[in-house]
Amino acid sequence: MTVREVEDLLRTLAPQVLGTLARRHGNFSACEDAVQEALLAAATRWPEQGVPEHPQGWLLTVAARRLTDEWRSERARREREVAVALREPGYATVAPPADAEPSTGDDSLTLLFLCCHPALPRSAQVALTLRAVAGLSTAQIARAFLVPEPTMSQRIRRAKQRIEAAGARFVLPSPAERDERLRAVLQVLYLIFNEGYTASSGSQLHRAELTAEAIRLARQLHRALPGDGEVAGLLALMLLTDAHRAARTGPTGELVPLAEQDRSRWDRAAIDEGVALVTEALTWSPPGPYQLQAAIAAVHAEAPTAEHTDWPQIVALYRVLAAVAPNPMVTLNQAAAVAMVDGPDAGLALLTPLDADERIAGHHRLAAVRAHLLELAGEPAAAREACLTAARRTTSLPERRYLELRAAGLGEARPSRT
Repeated sequence: MTVREVEDLLRTLAPQVLGTLARRHGNFSACEDAVQEALLAAATRWPEQGVPEHPQGWLLTVAARRLTDEWRSERARREREVAVALREPGYATVAPPADAEPSTGDDSLTLLFLCCHPALPRSAQVALTLRAVAGLSTAQIARAFLVPEPTMSQRIRRAKQRIEAAGARFVLPSPAERDERLRAVLQVLYLIFNEGYTASSGSQLHRAELTAEAIRLARQLHRALPGDGEVAGLLALMLLTDAHRAARTGPTGELVPLAEQDRSRWDRAAIDEGVALVTEALTWSPPGPYQLQAAIAAVHAEAPTAEHTDWPQIVALYRVLAAVAPNPMVTLNQAAAVAMVDGPDAGLALLTPLDADERIAGHHRLAAVRAHLLELAGEPAAAREACLTAARRTTSLPERRYLELRAAGLGEARPSRT
């Protein structure tokens, strides 16, 4: 088995092993650390020695031994400090198992809800989900988000401490609480996907390991909750968006905008799956924000060329989305679509209120969309300035290079329209 195949297997097994340990012992933080140790050992040994006959049982045995050793060491430390034999509940019951317990089938779902506990800030929810559910190491997560490994390690450690302080247990939340927590789970998966699809900083436009994990986890969530339209909508949105990936960059890694992409390079299988998912979901589920965004992506995906895009339908969908889930990024995208139907001035008018919205006023995407609409409106000098503003604001090198090239293409400021 190749290293890549071993990594894929470990990511599948990680939540199952963690779920078994957490159900047995209840200490999520200690169990998660033990599973990470077992994953590291497997990643080192299996490519050379071969995958054991019962890989899940192997991981569970190693993790349980690590957990036992850690608790024994901690108990000995306390005994030395206070000279009293203190025993934590459950110490006497810890025994390294010979094989895995049968999986209940919902461990990944339980872990997702636990990692998205409301006591955690969103950044901690993302990091903990990637480590506990996706099976990524702290080093891998740190590299993905371009932060030092000690920083990410601290973030994960604090997240686990907050979960324990909140008294969270390894069980699915009640139906009422689950519905509320599900929104956080969907947002966390969406954030992971977006960071992978358009990296917020660094020299690479994509971080494929993040998009792949987000899609994998969204598939698991959809299998567990097939009757939730928004879960289906999020998976459809990811598939339809990721289908463009091969066409989004040129030979040297430069960004290629949607209108200029070679659509023959789009992943038609992913598009067909995404279109089918969102179409089916919209027949029985009230349209939520992820379904509506997926529907918009489907309209783009089904257009044979940029010129054949059904912009009136996209504008209509954005109007519904703005009513269902108003936020400045929706308005930004809506403005770009409106400009294609009603002209650039109409789009620019929608952008004006965003200048006073602190959530997006300094964002490079606002300046980039304004540059595009100003160019369409025949304002090359203003468009060039907006392009340069967007280039200064972004921390993504591919986006910066693209924006600077666009600004250069507009040339020296020419007289604006009269």
